Amino acid sequence: MKNYEALSDEQLIELLRKGESGPEEYLVKKYKGMVLKKAHAMFLIGGEQEDLIQEGMLGLFKAVQGYQPGKNASFSTFANLCVERQMGKAIEISGRQKHRPLNTYISLSQEDGPLMNTEDTIQLNPEEIVIGRENADNLSKRIQKVLSPFENQVLDLYLQGMDYRKIAERIGKPAKSVDNALQRIRSKIHGMKEHQR
Repeated sequence: MKNYEALSDEQLIELLRKGESGPEEYLVKKYKGMVLKKAHAMFLIGGEQEDLIQEGMLGLFKAVQGYQPGKNASFSTFANLCVERQMGKAIEISGRQKHRPLNTYISLSQEDGPLMNTEDTIQLNPEEIVIGRENADNLSKRIQKVLSPFENQVLDLYLQGMDYRKIAERIGKPAKSVDNALQRIRSKIHGMKEHQR
């Protein structure tokens, strides 16, 4: 196996286009953590995180297949957008079907930004990306204001990928207190979203 770590994402895509199969597997493994983080950062009311992970991985495969080197965006940016878009579509479709609660979500990962509603993911508008990040920053600041210091601490650790038991161990609080805090956080964020409608 080649040393793919020494190559840029764009070089790996070029190798893939030339018929080499290894770069696809490497890129999927490399970006799987990003998919998991996005799925974890989306607060779902009654939704299944495993479903989001599967949709995110599908978005990642689409990114690997559809990326065109030489366009305005890096592969990393393109992959992020494809994954978010795929997850967003899944939530939207679920909302129309019997799993109505999946329609209520909010992305809290500060670096990811909100889901972008673009028809063509290949044509990335840098202005939209900047505005999306500003909106995410504003949302993050508003969330911090409505949460207590304890809830903010719990949320920060949750967004790092910890479950409520690990958070409880880290901060020295009972697991039940952390679980209750996560429920209050969900409720407050959901209330903020409802208030905006």
